Amino acid sequence: MDVRRATTSRPSVAAAVLLSAALLLAGCSGPSSPRDPRDATSQAAARRARGAAEALQDGFLLVIRDVLPSVVQIRARRDLGSGVVYDDQGHIVTNAHVVGSEKTFRVTTAGSERELTARLVASYPPQDLAVVRLDDPPDGLRPARFGGSSKVRVGQIVLAMGSPLGLSSSVTQGIVSATGRTVTEGGDDGGTGATIANMVQTSAAINPGNSGGALVDLDSRVVGIPTLAAVDPGAGGAAPGIGFAIPASTVRKITDQIIEKGRVTDSGRAALGITGRTVVDADLEPAGVAVVAVRPGGAADKAGLRPGDVITRLGDKDITTIASLSEALAADEPGQRTSVTFTRDGDEKKVKVKLGEQ
Repeated sequence: MDVRRATTSRPSVAAAVLLSAALLLAGCSGPSSPRDPRDATSQAAARRARGAAEALQDGFLLVIRDVLPSVVQIRARRDLGSGVVYDDQGHIVTNAHVVGSEKTFRVTTAGSERELTARLVASYPPQDLAVVRLDDPPDGLRPARFGGSSKVRVGQIVLAMGSPLGLSSSVTQGIVSATGRTVTEGGDDGGTGATIANMVQTSAAINPGNSGGALVDLDSRVVGIPTLAAVDPGAGGAAPGIGFAIPASTVRKITDQIIEKGRVTDSGRAALGITGRTVVDADLEPAGVAVVAVRPGGAADKAGLRPGDVITRLGDKDITTIASLSEALAADEPGQRTSVTFTRDGDEKKVKVKLGEQ
């Protein structure tokens, strides 16, 4: 993959802090005479504030110039989303829910109105990632540079780039609000229903069409793929300032496998090897996951679970719904040993299990 490093130094978060502090100093000075030393101090603070503001702005402009050419718009027959150029061979990574069940797509690169055709390489809905490839990659196609998720810090300034609401090459700005979030997508609103661990939470606006784009740090590195916005149950819509991105380390792991093998062979996702459904108690409250089917040779099969059992705990985590079971498994790893508590014919039982892989 073509890797480019920016040669111009970028402002740090400290520059933004300096800007705020300097503005306070400049704006809170009391009346003073022209000869008052505080006047010179105030003017110096104002100059520093202007310098910090200009440096931060220049940093933003440089990041946008570096990365935006690597962010594309993807049109399927019914849906529209974004993607990130992964290599100079024309591979583009996006969300699985952007491609859906489609096989061919129209792709528009930044700064061009010409539509290119692309075909699906493979989709991996459990992690909501997919790769498409351009039929005829244009000259000068610029791959993005992916960073390491371990270096992402809360409070870090990030930019989200994509095509929100069909507005191509759009950029929003925010910070990393949290890391390590486990989030379950809705399956009825265009998502895959996947439960994804280690998500990056951000205050940068993520709107329909941003999915599959780039969440970028001030070193022009993609640190995540924006995937979904939180929903406010009370308002019935997106919760402003709460969005989630799949971390770059996960994106690279899944994308590399799809490009090299055409499928995912090492997901890193723990599994019990069952098909289940949520059951409710006498008060119609969720009360566990009933085992509908057991995959032969899977973790649950080896542990002695069978159809009709109702799982109520995994390790030390209470299980009341399919979503809570998915979230518990997302926090574990294949090969990890844990326990499953379940009921069978009214009796509570507990078995040891070695988790498999999804």
